[in-house]
Amino acid sequence: MFKGTESYIPALKYHWLTSLYDPVIALTTRERTFKNQLITQADLADDHTILDVGCGTGTLACRIKQRYPSSRIYGLDGDKNILEIAKRKAEKANINIQFDPGLSYELPYPDNTFDRVVTSLFFHHLTLSQKERTLMEILRVLKTGGELHIADWGRPDNVLMRILFYQVQLLDGFTTTHENVKGLLPGIIRNSGFDAVRINTVIQTIFGTLSLISAKKPDGSGAII
Repeated sequence: MFKGTESYIPALKYHWLTSLYDPVIALTTRERTFKNQLITQADLADDHTILDVGCGTGTLACRIKQRYPSSRIYGLDGDKNILEIAKRKAEKANINIQFDPGLSYELPYPDNTFDRVVTSLFFHHLTLSQKERTLMEILRVLKTGGELHIADWGRPDNVLMRILFYQVQLLDGFTTTHENVKGLLPGIIRNSGFDAVRINTVIQTIFGTLSLISAKKPDGSGAII
């Protein structure tokens, strides 16, 4: 595990569950559907430099690279064990992705580096303070006019979805998932300095409601820390 100043929650909370991450996500979250929609939403191009924050086993990063082979893809995660899975996955697919260990609220990249930042099923692992600091860091490393695209748990759109989401909260914690289930994430993104924040799609799964959110770094904004 990457050693940061704060506790780090692995993809399925416990390291011994890491090997189960891919099949669990594929079976329970309609992964192919929401990740394909997130890629489409991000309006990517072959000349883009793209960062996948909390990349996990690299499924999203690999899918982007396969669709846009000339793009430059970086994947960042705090769990070095899961990054090894991501590296093996990219090698097996014969694609070039730079996977870096690091924390989302201390991004190891210069200002104004990326055209797009994407992230999936990651923000609900962060406390409110970590969410805010992560968003400030993403704003810093995005180019002016660059975009952030998030797929994560959102406000349940009916009682059944709320009941189902208790499964996620029991595993990942009630503190880190609080803002998600209350539908507060778009407001937190907006308050961090992003423009054009919107929920584009909601997807029902057996764990609850997924929201696909987009936001833009305003023209003329500088690095904000």
